[in-house]
Amino acid sequence: MKILELKNITKIYGKGDSETKALAGVDLTIEKGDFCAIMGPSGSGKSTLLNILGCMDTPTSGEYILKGQDVSKMKNKQLSKLRNQVISFVFQYFALMDEYTVFDNIMLPLNCQKYPYKEKKDRVKYYMKRLGIEKYAKKKPTQLSGGQQQRVAIARALVSNADIILADEPTGALDSTTGEELMELLQEINESGKTLILVTHNEKVAEKCNYVIYIEDGKIVDKLS
Repeated sequence: MKILELKNITKIYGKGDSETKALAGVDLTIEKGDFCAIMGPSGSGKSTLLNILGCMDTPTSGEYILKGQDVSKMKNKQLSKLRNQVISFVFQYFALMDEYTVFDNIMLPLNCQKYPYKEKKDRVKYYMKRLGIEKYAKKKPTQLSGGQQQRVAIARALVSNADIILADEPTGALDSTTGEELMELLQEINESGKTLILVTHNEKVAEKCNYVIYIEDGKIVDKLS
């Protein structure tokens, strides 16, 4: 079952002589439960594509259908709701709030959701335990290793129970052993029913995914299983 579809998506930055076409007519369909890697050289449009998929940016033209809704016509308030409930991001450098504890960082996506506090607290505890970081609940991110911080970032992405998880170079800031452990964890998350899409330069990381989409000069040029 299709969970998202891009139809002839273009993204242009700047005007006139400074105009840059980051995406040039992208067509893409992602099925529910897919585990997909996006690869391509620097400047190929990978991050722009991920940002549009995550409703962090809007296309210049084309259609983006997400769970049956045309995202490309939505207002900021609607997009914000999608970002909070349907899509979660895992960033390369974790994007944690250093002044907050691990617990509070993971709680952040739930702060604007209308659930009883106990339910939110229980959900945070569940994901901390699942990711093996419950003993760090009261620590600050700066007191953790890179691998531990990335697990916090993943717990934060999972806690909102989003259908789609987008990851931008999730192993880029990790050593090879920790990166391997992270990919095994992402595979487990995918097997639990989540749809995962990640951008990577690492071929070993891409091999862990179900298939790989290659993008070059703003266009999808290949798809390999």
